[in-house]
Amino acid sequence: VSKKIRNSEGATVAAHQSQFVFANSLGFVGGYPGSRHWISCSVIAEEKGLMQRDDWFSAARAPAKLAEPKALGRYAGQRAVARLGARKIATCQAPVLFEAPAAMQLIGHFVSAVNGGNLYRKTSFLVDSLGKQVFSPLMRIDERPHEMQGMASTPFDEEGVATRERAVVRGGVVEGYFLGSYSARKLGLKTTGNAGGHHNLVVRSAGPDFAGMLKKLHRGLLVTELMGQGVNLVTGDYSRGAAGYWVEGGEIRFPVEEVTVAGNLKDMFRGIVSVGSDVLVRSGRSSGSILVENMTIAGD
Repeated sequence: VSKKIRNSEGATVAAHQSQFVFANSLGFVGGYPGSRHWISCSVIAEEKGLMQRDDWFSAARAPAKLAEPKALGRYAGQRAVARLGARKIATCQAPVLFEAPAAMQLIGHFVSAVNGGNLYRKTSFLVDSLGKQVFSPLMRIDERPHEMQGMASTPFDEEGVATRERAVVRGGVVEGYFLGSYSARKLGLKTTGNAGGHHNLVVRSAGPDFAGMLKKLHRGLLVTELMGQGVNLVTGDYSRGAAGYWVEGGEIRFPVEEVTVAGNLKDMFRGIVSVGSDVLVRSGRSSGSILVENMTIAGD
């Protein structure tokens, strides 16, 4: 890829087979087999004594669905080299484009906020959000628990409750929470079959490819990595360390590091301008890059 690649933090190949069986005192007995395959690579690039690292991974139920190892390693190397020469930028307000892996973390914050445990304890900024507009109208999030070879597919949850396909968010409106039987009773609702977590969340995309998303961003920050735990689910306040690239005229100009992106998740969700067609599937979530119209970027 480049002579600037000087080292590696390693590569991983893993395979896992399982058999899950569940029974309860109500007479339910059920089970199903599972598999998981994984490859990853982490690369270190160096220039003028300064180093940058990046990585990439691929996971699938079937080994044939994994990325080709050589291509994956090459891509990890290209990402590391591209980060060389990273700099800080001045503090500003600007649009932020979250690359697909980072975008999935935004969706993860939503999932946590509408999780039954946080809702009945009232430790979520989305308490009583059912039927209310939380995202911009373009957003739709579906749960597909029966998707073939889906990484979070399951016929029933950890309490033996049958799972079903549903819209969690439609037109930006919350249509469903993530509830097990206990949290559902505490809230006066019915279980959604989500004891143990969500099952294959799909963020629908009507946006352009990645190059088109950069054009939509026009001028702002492309975030490729997020760091830290600066998310307050009680208030929705969001402040995380970030790295990525500064974009001008719809084109990447230079790599950026040591900045913080900040806002409130309520405003960020409502401020989603587009979801790209550059869809990535990871850890039971599927999403393209997500463009948020305005955030505070804290730098120098």
